[in-house]
Amino acid sequence: MANASGFLGPSVPSLRRRAQFQRSMAIHGSGFCSPELSAKRVFCSSAIQGADKQALGDSSIESRAPRLVSKGCKLLGSGSAIPSLQVSNDDLAKIVDTSDEWISVRTGIRNRRVLSGKDSLTNLAAEAARKALEMAQVDADDVDMVLMCTSTPEDLFGSAPQIQKALGCKKYPLSYDITAACSGFVLGLVSAACHIRGGGFNNVLVIGADSLSRYVDWTDRGTSILFGDAAGAVLVQSCDAEEDGLFAFDLHSDGDGQRHLKASFTENDIDHAVGTNGAISDFPPRRSSYSCIQMNGKEVFRFACRSVPQSIESALQKAGLDGSNIDWLLLHQANQRIIDAVATRLEVPPERVISNLANYGNTSAASIPLALDEAVRSGKVKAGHMIAAAGFGAGLTWGSAIVRWG
Repeated sequence: MANASGFLGPSVPSLRRRAQFQRSMAIHGSGFCSPELSAKRVFCSSAIQGADKQALGDSSIESRAPRLVSKGCKLLGSGSAIPSLQVSNDDLAKIVDTSDEWISVRTGIRNRRVLSGKDSLTNLAAEAARKALEMAQVDADDVDMVLMCTSTPEDLFGSAPQIQKALGCKKYPLSYDITAACSGFVLGLVSAACHIRGGGFNNVLVIGADSLSRYVDWTDRGTSILFGDAAGAVLVQSCDAEEDGLFAFDLHSDGDGQRHLKASFTENDIDHAVGTNGAISDFPPRRSSYSCIQMNGKEVFRFACRSVPQSIESALQKAGLDGSNIDWLLLHQANQRIIDAVATRLEVPPERVISNLANYGNTSAASIPLALDEAVRSGKVKAGHMIAAAGFGAGLTWGSAIVRWG
């Protein structure tokens, strides 16, 4: 089992007097910051400027040189995008033995969106990212990193560079994919913070996008009712240490639980025999693909109801906070019964729980930013609100982050 210990914000005026806020700023095993050095003094890198830049010639690709900085990070803009095709529980009942009542009682889901026709996940992700940039009032050319959190890229080698291209980022910002299933967006937020605090980056787009409908067996009543497709994005921006908006995090993985939720690599049979006299055995390799999603629902339910509250409680403790400091609980939208169970365990009343599961189903890495964007645009989540966010899913992976919006 692997785990990561969350860092604390350098100082937050409203929380400065909390004794636990004086704990180590270290990220264990990362080399990002030693316990003795607070995050106020971290070796970072930034674009080469002035005479050094002139000496290198006029280029839109900027190099980076080490320097000392004092930085925090904050969540500014959000955006989301969904496919046009809506599939209701009644629609599913026409192709699999189920009903609207059976699905909604057990999961809380009534509808989901599914990619169709000429829709693409890359386009959805780019649309969500544009909306996040617009809300944050940040130009695409000022983005210096794109993190695409997805388990279903449309290219084996990753989709993030295609998002950068679609946005028209002319300075060629670093763009790469993060694969952590339904925990992906939380991991993306923490990764963005690390890049900002320790790497000198200023504007990082964190996108959660998945199209699990492409890996669903639509004749399987246990999984076909759960999943939908969507994309959501958040712009994470550097700021003064005193304005830091990521207070602590808690991340874990347990590969032993992979048997409960997976879409495994498989080899396909080929139609012709390969190799005769003197040929290399088992060569060339067979064409490969991934199986449909296989899930032990009962075990995943137990895992989530046990691990997610513990993770959130751990992150709150690291931040020197408790449940009363949290304005909103925002969980991965997998099952309403899981959301309700975690809220009850943490003693968070229903009116402080964000949920849009009924409309979209489980959208994997997209679920948290999708729900957040809707809550921000509806006026529910306001600048300064504290959010306890948590993701959990295949891997098994799970994690939480305590953040402030705006």
